[in-house]
Amino acid sequence: MIEIIDKIVPPPAEVEIESTVQVVVDGRQVTAQAGELVLEAVLRDKEIPHVCYHSKLMGPIQTCDTCLVEVDGQLVRSCGHKVSAGMQIVTESKRAVDARAEAFDVILGNHMLYCTVCDNNNENCTVHNTALAMKVEHQERPFTKKPYEVDMSNPFYRYDPNQCILCGRCVQACQTVQVNETLTIGWELDSPRVLWDGGMQIGGSSCVSCGHCITVCPCNALMEKSMLGEAGYLTSTPQKTLDKMIDVIKAIEPEMGYGAVMEVSQTEAVMREERIKKTKTVCTYCGVGCSYDIWTKGRHILKVEPLNGDANAISTCVKGKFGWDYVNHKERLLKPLIREGNTFREAEWEEALTLVASKLGQIKQQHGPDAIGVIISSKATNEDGYVMQKLGRAVIGTNNVDNCSRYCQSPATMGLFRTVGYGGDSGSIEDIGMSKLVLIIGSNTAESHPVLATRVKRAHKLFGQKLIVADPRKHEMAERADIHFSPKPGTDLVWLSAMTRYMFDHGYAKNDFIAKWVNGVDDYRKSLDLFTMEFAAEVCAVPLQTLIEVAEVIAHADTMCVLWAMGITQHVMGSDSSTAISNLLLTTGNYMRPGCGAYPLRGHNNVQGASDIGAMPNNFPGYQPVTDAAVRQKFEAAWGVTLPPKNGMDNHQMIDAVYDGKMHAIYMAGEDMISADSNANHVAGGFERLEFLVVQDIFFTETCRYADVVLPASPALEKEGTFTSTERRVQRLYQALPELGNSRADWKITQDIANRMGANWNYTHPSEIMAEMAPLTPLYAGVSFDRLEGYKTLQWPVTPDGKDEPILYTERFNFPDGKAKFYPLEYRKPSDSPDEEYDLFLNNGRILEHFHEGNMTHRVAGIFKETPERWVEISPDLAKERDIDSGQWVRLTSRYGSLKIKVLVTARVTGKQIYLPLLSQEGPVNVLTGSFTDTATDTPAFKETAVNMQVLPEKGSNPLKRLNFRYSGSPTPQTGVEVERKWKRADYRMPGSAKLVQIETRKSH
Repeated sequence: MIEIIDKIVPPPAEVEIESTVQVVVDGRQVTAQAGELVLEAVLRDKEIPHVCYHSKLMGPIQTCDTCLVEVDGQLVRSCGHKVSAGMQIVTESKRAVDARAEAFDVILGNHMLYCTVCDNNNENCTVHNTALAMKVEHQERPFTKKPYEVDMSNPFYRYDPNQCILCGRCVQACQTVQVNETLTIGWELDSPRVLWDGGMQIGGSSCVSCGHCITVCPCNALMEKSMLGEAGYLTSTPQKTLDKMIDVIKAIEPEMGYGAVMEVSQTEAVMREERIKKTKTVCTYCGVGCSYDIWTKGRHILKVEPLNGDANAISTCVKGKFGWDYVNHKERLLKPLIREGNTFREAEWEEALTLVASKLGQIKQQHGPDAIGVIISSKATNEDGYVMQKLGRAVIGTNNVDNCSRYCQSPATMGLFRTVGYGGDSGSIEDIGMSKLVLIIGSNTAESHPVLATRVKRAHKLFGQKLIVADPRKHEMAERADIHFSPKPGTDLVWLSAMTRYMFDHGYAKNDFIAKWVNGVDDYRKSLDLFTMEFAAEVCAVPLQTLIEVAEVIAHADTMCVLWAMGITQHVMGSDSSTAISNLLLTTGNYMRPGCGAYPLRGHNNVQGASDIGAMPNNFPGYQPVTDAAVRQKFEAAWGVTLPPKNGMDNHQMIDAVYDGKMHAIYMAGEDMISADSNANHVAGGFERLEFLVVQDIFFTETCRYADVVLPASPALEKEGTFTSTERRVQRLYQALPELGNSRADWKITQDIANRMGANWNYTHPSEIMAEMAPLTPLYAGVSFDRLEGYKTLQWPVTPDGKDEPILYTERFNFPDGKAKFYPLEYRKPSDSPDEEYDLFLNNGRILEHFHEGNMTHRVAGIFKETPERWVEISPDLAKERDIDSGQWVRLTSRYGSLKIKVLVTARVTGKQIYLPLLSQEGPVNVLTGSFTDTATDTPAFKETAVNMQVLPEKGSNPLKRLNFRYSGSPTPQTGVEVERKWKRADYRMPGSAKLVQIETRKSH
């Protein structure tokens, strides 16, 4: 009897020392981990074939039968059998070897070996490599073509059923890692194949083009279209010619064997390696910090291959896997531009840099250094940002330095600094996956941080993790949640505080933890008097019973992680609501342990890093106050200058200062403030009044229209440096492509400006910048490029000897006495609520396939094809009330501006709440938003906007295209591949088992 084990091994609930056992492999004693797969134990000792098994993350699939071995005399699939003490494992018996050969022969019946002219022959094809390893010369079972055409309907990849070996890796990845639940195998079909939503076409299915399936495919059945005709020396040959070449290859095999074919393909694969470059990089979109190898041939991007990233392993989203076309887009800025009247002319670097340095110098002399502001990109590297803030402080002489976390995550940082002492995630994405309860507040995680969301979806689907979502909109995570409730926007502080009071009132507070580790409990408990559950139910418009149910789930969870994003932070009480989250975590003892803590999900790839390296008006690198004389003296000694002693202006204050006549020049890199700051009209008016504006970017953005000089920068693929992700993970990126045209890395541009203004900087590589910063910055003290080589990562704080802290607060909180602090709060109403005139509440945020305003993703052809325009989501009830359908043009008007847009009717929103993605083709969302901000951080209250909607006479097409996964996608959830259905097929026989012999009886005459 063959043992069928659980398909996926759950993550550990807590950190344990794994027990070891001794097994015998081919007569040798081998140490194995108790309960691990036999295959894993064997592979630690030697190589044996295995096609369908990919990794621990994917778990056993058991479809290919190529890993068969004998265990205690029984033939078993080694990927489907667990180790036990004393087990006798034989891999090289004739029985096992013959069974594996028979299994692989079945695979070759589904897959035509034509490796020399295959785009996937780059020494990473499992089928190719297994054929080599097993020294396959001939196949008994002939290749049989399946009755299906190649599917080219997805913009990014294709599926060739005739090359598909039905291993199920793609299904396992989709169902249990990505958990989009699109792919299955139609085992009951006459000719089984992979299905999308149970159908035979990718386009129009629920596929989100995350790329997991392609990454794990062991052959060329699933391939990036960008590889087709590009990877090999012969693969660009016209298809008819290729077919003839394949016929020649197949004709050779019966006489000469596959060995000769493989020798040619191996030689050609080595030739490919000489012109295909594989470079490790870090994703430049959201803050998850996915890393992977990017394959390039010249400037052509062949593919993205994830495997070794600490944050993502095999995972990507559509942007990280396919969203790189913008790098080579025809609209890239290639030369400096200088304004002449209402137009710009191209200039050489010498003229542009001299003009910038001269004008900034003149303004500094005439109006003082505080008449200049420096705004740093959260998409640039840590090293880029460090030299820019150093320019502001050490060369210009001002602390008017900021970055775009002001628009999104500063309130979360403030809330954590108030209560626990560090402005960063308490642990790692791994901790989120192992937590017993995840509470998501104001975060559309599946679309804004998709790879992180996969870890939650996986834990929730497979391992019993509880999921609670508080959000006004029913997005994917809300649909999956055990409990989803919709507090009235801007009232989260109330229900969070009521939950905390409930814990104290009902004996659920972790009083032993609080007594030992938290200060200020008495004053804090008094501040909770107002926050009864009844008060919360009334203010938040949530049923009392729902709030009590949520509180009980929280109270009884062994561990809890809270994830939040801009739905919390972009309110006038963003900092206070973030503080309320941390107060609740302290009350329930959900710090200082694995699987616990606070997780503010950083929006951009380097939002965390931009703040870490000092792109803030009040802090030097490492959150060291500019007002602290001792800190200032340390930087003065290192930089050889006298530094300003007072806090500077943040980016919001800079614009106001323009109107007040105090701000005369701004030097800005990688920020499109017109599209990102609140009240775009107010920002534009400020830029028009500026004496001098310098914008450094890769495209001519909306903000560039107001610039006096535009400097062409380089994106991440064209430079080296480090990014710091949402989990405080510092990672290296390497230069994959040369700088395009005359564009340059940000740090190079900034250094040239600084030196023209009197500095004497001599950085020749970003590693030298980090080497200067690290000793000055306790959080980064042990960070160096050597310690981050390849896929090595460090999570700050990093001690000088290189030790990092994946989990914060294991021994103390970051305050002088080592204790956390409860922070009392008061509730204030939102700044802008619907009324009779402006009767709709406008919510806004990202969508999966585009990033913010779309400056990069709108220049990715496949993404643009799938989602070429945006829309405003309105509820079916509102659509019925106003008698409108999807595609109707409307005008949204707030107290501050208006824009014209198409309607999309969807049940994701309810009542009079509407949702507008951040894309900016028809005008940015912030045309509608006011200038109200979070009082502690000046983060705009983007989520507090009331509008009215005028129905226009024009009726257009549905803004949601049929190709888009939202249009008609219908996922088909399974626990995995469901290999048992394959085993039930009449034509399946386990290799190595006795063959049925048909006996013919002689007829009598």
